[in-house]
Order: sequence, then structure tokens, then C-alpha cells
Amino acid sequence: MASIEQLHRREGVNLVQLEADIASVRTGSSIASIALPDYVEHTAGVTRVGALSAEAVIRDYESAAKEIEAMGTELIDAAQKCEALTAQVHDAIAFMRETAAGYREEGRKIFKRIEECALFTEDVRKTCEQIKRRMAEVSVGESPEPELAEQEPEPNGIAVRALLSEIH
Repeated sequence: MASIEQLHRREGVNLVQLEADIASVRTGSSIASIALPDYVEHTAGVTRVGALSAEAVIRDYESAAKEIEAMGTELIDAAQKCEALTAQVHDAIAFMRETAAGYREEGRKIFKRIEECALFTEDVRKTCEQIKRRMAEVSVGESPEPELAEQEPEPNGIAVRALLSEIH
């Protein structure tokens, strides 16, 4: 508490000495090389201490504003990278859709081929049964019933085309 009491006991602050101290610090620092921004100017009649304090504050604000602008530039760069990535994602999605469509088309072809094979197999089975019956009828002899002899089952469908292609 002794130091606080000493402050109260002082007569006053020597403004001339304070100004001289600030001026000596200002000329020797890198802050002195920074010009004031265009959007401020000193008011006529302001004391030297007030002008120096205002300069220090505006320089801090200007420095912060420049850092904010730099962050904006970084944000623009990030947004451009994001846009490029988004374009790549759209290309990848289009490729996936094309691939899926190709798989569906291939599946459709295989589905149709399997069903065609099943139909062909059924035709072959029916044809084989008909041929077996005819062979049995021929080996046994003429059928006693003339109606059955006249009604010879004939192969049809894919099996007929296969048999005809073998004959020719």
C-alpha cells in the first residue's frame, strides 16, 4: 500500500516530460514507420499526448483490420478449394450413377438370358418327351386307335429352331 500512497502524494504529472518520453519511444520504434490510415486525421488543437495516443489506438485497429482482411483472403482460398472439391464430388457421383446404370443393364441382359435358357430347356424337355412317345409308339406298332396315330405331337418353339438348324 505504500506505493499507492506515494502516487497520491505526488503533486501532479509532468506532461512535458511524458510527451518527451512518448516522442522518444515513437521515433525509435517500428510503429513510427506505419503511416496513419487515410480515413483518419488529427484534429486541430489536440495535445501531443492525445494525438500520440490516438495514433497508437488507430494503428492497433488498422493492424487488426488488415489481419481480418487476410483471414478473408484465406477464406476465399478455402472456398475455392471447396468449390474444386465439390466439382470433383459431382464428377464422382456422375461416374457412380453411370456405373450403377451399367450394372442394371448387365443384370437385365443376364436376367433375360437366363429366362431364355429356361424356356429353351423347357422346349427341349417337351421335345424329348414327344420323341420318346413317338419312339414308343413306333416300336410297339401302329396304334389301335386311328385318332391317336393321326395326332402326332410336333415340337415347337426354340427346340424346333434348334432341330431345324441341325438338319440343314
